[in-house]
Amino acid sequence: MSTKYPQVSGYDLVQQIGGGGFSIVFRAVNIPEHRVAACKVILLTDQSTDKDRKIIDKELKIHSILKHIHVLEYIGAVTVEPKYKDHYIPGIYILLELAAGGDLFDKIAPDLGVGDEVAHLYFNQLLDGMEYIHSRGICHRDLKPENILLDIAGNLKISDFGLSSVYRLSNGKTRFLTERCGSLPYVAPELNNQDPYSAEPIDVWGIGVILFTMLAGNTPWDEPTKHSPEFQAYRSGEIFDMEPWNRFGRNALSMLCGLLAVDPSLRMTIAQARQHPWCIRPSQLARQSASVLADKLTESLRINGDMDYVTATQQDSTADADGDTEMGSHNSQFTQSLMLFSQTQAGARYTPHLTRFYASLGPALLMPMIKETLELMGVKCKIPPQDNNGMVKMRIGSYDRRKVAYKGWVEIEHFTYKAMESGSFCVMSRDEGNPLSWRQLWKDLLTSTAIGPHVLKKTSS
Repeated sequence: MSTKYPQVSGYDLVQQIGGGGFSIVFRAVNIPEHRVAACKVILLTDQSTDKDRKIIDKELKIHSILKHIHVLEYIGAVTVEPKYKDHYIPGIYILLELAAGGDLFDKIAPDLGVGDEVAHLYFNQLLDGMEYIHSRGICHRDLKPENILLDIAGNLKISDFGLSSVYRLSNGKTRFLTERCGSLPYVAPELNNQDPYSAEPIDVWGIGVILFTMLAGNTPWDEPTKHSPEFQAYRSGEIFDMEPWNRFGRNALSMLCGLLAVDPSLRMTIAQARQHPWCIRPSQLARQSASVLADKLTESLRINGDMDYVTATQQDSTADADGDTEMGSHNSQFTQSLMLFSQTQAGARYTPHLTRFYASLGPALLMPMIKETLELMGVKCKIPPQDNNGMVKMRIGSYDRRKVAYKGWVEIEHFTYKAMESGSFCVMSRDEGNPLSWRQLWKDLLTSTAIGPHVLKKTSS
């Protein structure tokens, strides 16, 4: 009897949409109730330790008590133990709200940002979510672009509580934290020594890095230490005469400096940030339609031409690969405007990545060319045994210019365009690393001398 994924609380796992290594993310559908969710599967083996289990249990307990519009909703979890591997694939199956709008930072062109209006809207939503999380006595400790998602209406969702910790006890007393965790470009400088640290300023620093990234299209430095010339220039004040710092408005710069105060005792609090002039001004987007928000969010991608690759063969459609209508869940004004549906051989399919393109070569010819091109860029590539489901897959990984590791997949399936010609639909799906660096890798690949001539691009009518 072949093993399979179980039904999880009434949900069937119907399409893999992310993940790799020890976890996989699926789109999950509850057909009778016409509901769609995400299911994160953390694979279990005989080598999985009790320590591993305790870390996951802690994450689930913390996430399960958080209920807020700007926190990704936790629905439930079930476990299939390895002893049942003859029937089902062992793992911890975690049902979560499906972030149908995808990654926020997947929509940002590197070194351009999203502009002041979009940054202002999402910064306020991030403050709302983090203020609530802190009100529950919880510190996130891993705020970074890849943990910021969007729902079906374009609302910001804070995700991934794997490094979170309770710092305020039931008696109201707060405790210092001691664990060193987080990614170097986003971690607060006080974590570079061994002293215990206050919880809330750690998250405020992460909020500051995210705001900078929205405004600039990149992180401010590779690490907040003496080893980083950019961070040293920030501490001395020299950086304010350099790009992109010198193009920020006075209020935006004041906000960034307050959130990114090196001394945590001088760092702005969330309450103070909410009262800052840059923050309290009325939002120009909050009352606009979802399509207006989507257009504004992807404006930089349209200006630099990225959307011409994503939508090269785009057709207006409301059906997914199974011919249904995503059960009324994905085809919102926001997701349609973001072009999260790709034209594939089976029809329009929900694809929560804007790092995709169409090519005039078939998969058998295109994949070796992509592999060779990426390896010349210093990217490690490995083609695993294929599933024979019509899709060719390749695992890739490397480090970006901020020394952050990225990993993901190149997935290619056959696509017929112009009725007769054989081509490919290629998706680059990231499961680890900065989405801005991943987008830059995608752009470098499809504009390379080897791949570029075969990439389809939307032409103006």
